[in-house]
Amino acid sequence: HLEKVLAYLDVDLIRQQQFKVAFDCCNGAGSLITPKLLQELGCQLIPINTEPNGIFPREPEPTPEHLTQLCSTTKLSGADVGFAQDADADRLAIVDEHGVPIGEDYTLALAVQFMLSKTPGPVVVNLSTSQVIEDVARTYGCPVYRTKIGESNVIDKLLECQAIVGGEGNGGVMVPAIHPCRDSVIGMGLVLQCMAETQRSISRLVHALPRYFMVKHKISLPSEQIFGIVDMLKQRYADRHIDVTDGLKILLDEQHAWVHIRPSNTEPILRIVSEAPNESAAVALSEQIAAEAGFPPQPLT
Repeated sequence: HLEKVLAYLDVDLIRQQQFKVAFDCCNGAGSLITPKLLQELGCQLIPINTEPNGIFPREPEPTPEHLTQLCSTTKLSGADVGFAQDADADRLAIVDEHGVPIGEDYTLALAVQFMLSKTPGPVVVNLSTSQVIEDVARTYGCPVYRTKIGESNVIDKLLECQAIVGGEGNGGVMVPAIHPCRDSVIGMGLVLQCMAETQRSISRLVHALPRYFMVKHKISLPSEQIFGIVDMLKQRYADRHIDVTDGLKILLDEQHAWVHIRPSNTEPILRIVSEAPNESAAVALSEQIAAEAGFPPQPLT
């Protein structure tokens, strides 16, 4: 796998930059391949949690609240970038040179932007992934296809439409030329090559993209009530721009915002994910839906 990833990248160009890279493998599956990749790319390594013993020193999900050690290490060491993986190394989170997490949706946005700049073509993501993907794809005149939540749904559509790139907003980058599943290893390589080619820092690359804020809430309920609420909301918003592929997604195009309501696939909760150009608008959307459902929302953990 490492050989295939390296063959896909411009290794010489990346090596010339001698990037300083902090990385947190969570003592998981990426603990062996990640340092090998970065060494092959001529990076100066600042490793964190790279013992593949299955004892996780932090919560495995690479969300901003779990990356405090990587953030401080990246900033204090003067690293060019920080990478964090989950336990099975299929998700990638990025910390910029200032020690600030960019958000997992922007991991995917950077990968999509780089891939389309080389080979324009279809992009596949799930319904809860940030609309920044459409913004990036529009720049290159490329279509975006959205699927139900779940990696297998994205993979099926990815292969069906022969997409160039795809993924999920949780930091799961999919490059079919390597293989169609989520893969943090190719994600790291693409980001480093993007930095090398553009001669831009991570913070500058992210700043150049449209900025959105996403809020995730949940309502714990018996399953039979959950489906009743979703059906009620579908009827209430039937005259709006909606997508009912997976629960209900209400698209507020004039506000550059959306809210996605769906039953969890794994537990008796109703998930509410909203996105808008500012945090207060995203929160208001989630709270509005929760109020219409008749229940107070809780942060999605």
